[in-house]
Order: sequence, then structure tokens, then C-alpha cells
Amino acid sequence: MLLAAPILQFPDFSHAMSIALNLDHSSAIRPATSSRPSLIGLSKPQLAAALTEAGIAADKEARMRASQLWNWLYVHGTTDFERMTNVAAPVRQKLADVFNLDRPEIVSEQVSSDGTRKWLFRFRDPANPNYPPVEVETVYIPEEDRGTLCVSSQVGCTLTCSFCHTGTQKLVRNLTAGEILGQILMAREQLGDFPGGTRPADGGLVPAAGTRAITNVVMMGMGEPLYNYDNVKQALLIASAGDGMSLSKRRITLSTSGVVPFIEPTGREIDVMLAISLHATNNDLRDVLVPINKKWPLEELLEACRTYPGVSNSRRITFEYVMLDGINDSDAEARELVRLLKGIPAKINLIPFNPWPGANYGTSPSSRIERFADIVNKAGYASPVRTPRGRDIFAACGQLKSESERLTRKDREALAG
Repeated sequence: MLLAAPILQFPDFSHAMSIALNLDHSSAIRPATSSRPSLIGLSKPQLAAALTEAGIAADKEARMRASQLWNWLYVHGTTDFERMTNVAAPVRQKLADVFNLDRPEIVSEQVSSDGTRKWLFRFRDPANPNYPPVEVETVYIPEEDRGTLCVSSQVGCTLTCSFCHTGTQKLVRNLTAGEILGQILMAREQLGDFPGGTRPADGGLVPAAGTRAITNVVMMGMGEPLYNYDNVKQALLIASAGDGMSLSKRRITLSTSGVVPFIEPTGREIDVMLAISLHATNNDLRDVLVPINKKWPLEELLEACRTYPGVSNSRRITFEYVMLDGINDSDAEARELVRLLKGIPAKINLIPFNPWPGANYGTSPSSRIERFADIVNKAGYASPVRTPRGRDIFAACGQLKSESERLTRKDREALAG
């Protein structure tokens, strides 16, 4: 899903743990359904406007309070207004009366034998509190000196990529900016990444204290990020703000299947690293593997990549290519891939297919993947083979899915009434 590794070199995590763990969160405090709006996911100007509208502060004081809230939310990871010690007690009470700081509920947590960690998070619809909650999966992939969080942008997906498990789940709804950020905040809390936090004691691999547990964020979880552009943009701008979580934009990667009209704005407005789910070297095959190709074919997609704002040899676009046995893994396709990407500063991530129940594909043999990588590498492109991580807990690339279902119009009307 995320991190490049040398060809077929699998890191040894046997010192950390030997079996997958299912951690019990049944006794955890569950956020109650609340009609109070959340402050998570609001920009500083929006925070100030919310305080003004609620009659808590106005003008210069509202901007000052917004900065205080921002620091408590994103630097300290605070979930309780009472802990905001530089905010006057009467103001803290007013804030608690009007707003909430809820994070998602942890439905389940699994830790893979290789140290990968997967959470199933549950959210209430902030616009429709009577609707059933929805669930998404979020994955943490640790290394000795860094950790990458794979974040979801939608519940389900509108795309039907034939090799992807998420594609078998119809889109339920977009996640809000607050819900996207909520995944990062909750993961940081669970991993002891806020000041005063402690690392998990369950045996899972996490970088040592003194190093951030989450150093990288990738929008590669459930959903197509560019079909939820405004909320993804807001969440990533907050996550990368220097006076908040301060994640480097060079360590944030947005992966798209090819929503061409939003590729240029992503570079210009969000300014993060770009990854393209390519997976085929001709339109006929890509129409089957990644059906959005019928709307924006390879020619349009690759032109958008060539003109991506800021693309350079020091800021390359990552092209993801899942290796499907006998489908897209021939020598001829490796050479065609090199031809297609000519002139684009690029890195090619080769991803062994990760099986899931009902999948109609198999994983290319290691020898075939190595031969494909060798052709691409000799042409001058970095072509790491992504080490499968979290397969035993269905946390690997293309394996994410939840049980949430879209409500019918009749059900929505009944619950709204």
C-alpha cells in the first residue's frame, strides 16, 4: 500500500511479534450522538467565525481564541475543553455547551504479525445524526525509523476497479474534513504521538520514543480522494500547517485513479506529492482494471501528469502498478510502460497483488515481478517492489472494505422525519 522496499526484501519483524492480534476495545468510552457541531476540521478563520456566531467571542478575541483552540487540537491533541488551561473557565464552559471535539469510535484494532496495525473507525453523520453510523478502515505501517498512516476519504467507493476490494463496496458517503483528520488524530493518540503520550504496549512495532510515530500520510485508503476534493484539501492543509500537526507536504501523498480535472488543482492548491493508480499500459486493459479510464483515458491522464505543478526530478510522481499474473506483467508491457512515462519525472511502485475473497486475479510470480522491475530499472526509473504488509489482517493495498451500506431514499426520509 505504501512504502517502497528493495526487490523482494522482506523486513524481519519476528522480534516484535509472531501472530496477528485482535485488540479488545469493547470497554472503551463511546462518543454519544451529539447535535453539537465539532470543531475538528475547521480552518482558523472558520474557527473564529464559529465562535463569533455562537456569541462566545468576536473580532480580535475570536481570532485569538481560534489560535488557542488550534494549538490545543492539533499540537496537544486535546479532546476536553477543560484541559485548555490558557482559556478562561467561563469560556471553556461555553465552548463545551456549544461544540464537541469528538473523534471516531474504535470498533476494532488488529495488529499484523509484521507490525502493521489496522483500525476500524466508526463515525456519526454530522449533518444527519439520526442516520446509522458508518465505518472506515485506516492502516498504520511502521518501519524502524518512520511510520506511514494510510487514510480513507470515502465510505466505500464510486469506482469499481476490478482488482480492489474497496471497489466491491458501493459509495455510502464522503467523509468530512473533520472525519479525515479524525483518523490521523485518533491514530496519533493510540500510538502515543502527542506530548505526554506513551507507545502501545501490545508488542506491535512503533518507532522509538523521540521519533514521530506517524511521519508520513498517504491518501490511499478507502475511496477516491479527488471525488471528495474539497474535504480532502481542507484536511490536508490543516494536517500540514506549520503551527499545528506540521506534517511535511513532501511526506503527504495523494493517490488517484485518474480524476484528471482535479490533478492540476491538487498540485496548485494542496501542494502534496502525487501518486497515480496506473496498472495498465493500454486503454483496453485499463478500461477493465480501472474503469474511470473510459472517462479520462491514458493520454489525458499522462498529459495531466506532465503538467503537474512542481513536478521535477526531486519531486517525482509515483505510478502504482499492481502485478497481476498473466494480465499486465509481460516484458512487452514493461517496455510499453517505460515508453508511456517518457518525459515524466517518475518512480514506479510495483505492487504484488494482495488477494481478497472473491478476487478473480492471482499474484505474479516473484521471478516475473523481478524481471519486470529489471526492465523498468534499466530504463532509468526507480522501480521498487512494494513489500506486502498486513495481508494476514486484510490491511494490504487493495484489501480494505467495511460493512457500511448506503441508505435507500425511503430510509433516509424516514430517519430524517
